[in-house]
Amino acid sequence: MTTAENLDQPQIAITLPDGNVRTYAAGVTGLEVAQSISKSLAKAALAVTVDGEERDLSRPIEQDAKLAILTRDAPYALELIRHDCAHILAEAVQQLYPGTQVTIGPAISTGFYYDFARDEPFTPDDLVKIEKRMHEIVDADSPFTREVWDRDEAIAHFKSIGEHYKAEIIGDIPAGEKITIYRQGGWYDLCRGPHLPSTSKIGHAFKLMKVAGAYWRGDSRNPMLQRIYGTAWRTEKELAEHLHQIEEAEKRDHRKLGREMDLFHLQEEAAGSVFWHPKGWTLWQALERYIRAKLKEAGYLEVRTPQLYDSSLFKASGHWDMYGDNMFKIRESVDDQGREKFLGVKPMNCPAHVQIFRQGLKSYRDLPMRLAEFGACHRNEPSGALHGILRVRAFTQDDAHIFCTEDQVPSEAADYFKLQLGVYKDLGFDKIAVKLALRPDVRAGSDEVWDKAEQGLRDALTANGLEFEELPGEGAFYGPKVEFHLTDAIGRTWQCGTLQLDFVLPERLDASYIGADGARHRPVMLHRAILGSFERFIGMMIEHYAGKFPLWLSPVQATVCTITSEADAYAEEVAKIMGKAGLRVDVDTRNEKINLKVREHSLAKVPVLVVVGGREAENRTVALRRLGGKDQELLSLDEAVAALKLEARAPVPSEGVTEAAF
Repeated sequence: MTTAENLDQPQIAITLPDGNVRTYAAGVTGLEVAQSISKSLAKAALAVTVDGEERDLSRPIEQDAKLAILTRDAPYALELIRHDCAHILAEAVQQLYPGTQVTIGPAISTGFYYDFARDEPFTPDDLVKIEKRMHEIVDADSPFTREVWDRDEAIAHFKSIGEHYKAEIIGDIPAGEKITIYRQGGWYDLCRGPHLPSTSKIGHAFKLMKVAGAYWRGDSRNPMLQRIYGTAWRTEKELAEHLHQIEEAEKRDHRKLGREMDLFHLQEEAAGSVFWHPKGWTLWQALERYIRAKLKEAGYLEVRTPQLYDSSLFKASGHWDMYGDNMFKIRESVDDQGREKFLGVKPMNCPAHVQIFRQGLKSYRDLPMRLAEFGACHRNEPSGALHGILRVRAFTQDDAHIFCTEDQVPSEAADYFKLQLGVYKDLGFDKIAVKLALRPDVRAGSDEVWDKAEQGLRDALTANGLEFEELPGEGAFYGPKVEFHLTDAIGRTWQCGTLQLDFVLPERLDASYIGADGARHRPVMLHRAILGSFERFIGMMIEHYAGKFPLWLSPVQATVCTITSEADAYAEEVAKIMGKAGLRVDVDTRNEKINLKVREHSLAKVPVLVVVGGREAENRTVALRRLGGKDQELLSLDEAVAALKLEARAPVPSEGVTEAAF
């Protein structure tokens, strides 16, 4: 189909996403292509991709290409909006505060930021003024225009106007390369682009959030800059939802709730390690007992392995070379030749589990062998990366390794998926995304082995009807992995459980079994975790439930509160009876008003208050008050105990696990 007006000019073929091919004069722009299709598309167009490269609508296309027109619904459109917001922010700052130097301003996961060099600190009032000016710039509807400058001339120009940081950035670009500058009205900035057609296309769904310090180029030896963060979205509704999520996240912050519920604390003397208080440890134990019961049902054997190993084990496994920067290492001794001998604190359990598998001769009849461990591990996380109990240095994995034959991989994977998804359902997570992380650049094993491992996981996922997204380069160094990403109550995602298919580690650590043919064979090793780390998963659950755990997980399941002192003895009796029934119960007989007790225990997220007074003591009844509710349910003591006992049972008590353990 020919739509070019001037057929004397060289013609190019533009292939659209539906396969339709149109011809145009060379130099046609994306906007002109959109206009030739429909006026409504041209009005909605924000940018284009040309052979997969994002470009401005106004940029000429000089040769045959595959072209897609991006509208506001396209995934990349949000990044464009955020990138443009950074430019609008920088223009607003320089208009309001002349003499401020601009540095860099990228789009980030939920918005954008820009780093500024300014002697005076920005204040909250400044952010209000800047945001107001940004809206005015958007309303001005100035076009974004692209210019190509000579590199050396660009350096000289930015130095001449006092933009020394910008000149330094350009100076790092190789000599001879052209420099692209984008203008919006009278303001301009160094930028690769692309940009929206004009400032009005950004819309008004943005908000400035905070000011933080940032060293120039992330180096503490460099000057400190001021970083203004903002968030930007396609629509006002999306912005409102994001701000509501932030508000909810602050209310649900596990560090805040951990203090209020007296679960744990952290302190500088043990950075990255958790001090679990009695109530927090009770929560931990309830979760561990539940997972242990699920593992017993699934045929796992629980083991325990050491913390410290000679470096030779980690060198053999590959961890010393490929993961060594993340390990804690201890110098044990120095020999006569000055050679140092090191011990390593284990960062994961897999090399140790191979050692257990290697003890004694294994037959194909012993497979699959499923070894599980609640293993204490340590990783040398940077101090700046630590975050409450969500990112720590000392943690416990609900780790397991399945040693099996290649033929057993499909059934073992299927059993794992069933176990994994069942646990998540029991713990209150039903929105789960599955992703397949593929080979990283730095890895052990041949491409042939990786091809086999990656295809094995693809086949297992497909066979079990699980839709998945592939993540190139995100696998472990010894094998690809399936990742389970959970969505919490306020829409955030958390990567938790994993399944890794590994042909490499059994080879490196010389694990073998005797096959039916009498010969030695390498087992396949499936690395799997359900929660990932207990610390992180508990932190995630605190925020997911906002501290209001299901009764079976709650550290304190009920608190018996007295209305008057005449009911003190009855309150103690009620608590004792409930305790014998397996419930975790506290008693509050303080000489305080009941409303104060309700407020305090509600803040501590106690799910059930058992209120007793003189009348209840006389009639051997109790009034049950649920967390967040105002009504009370009057029951006989026996009825209340039976009802709470039933409600407090874990989702799947197993044979051999006592009911009281739950």
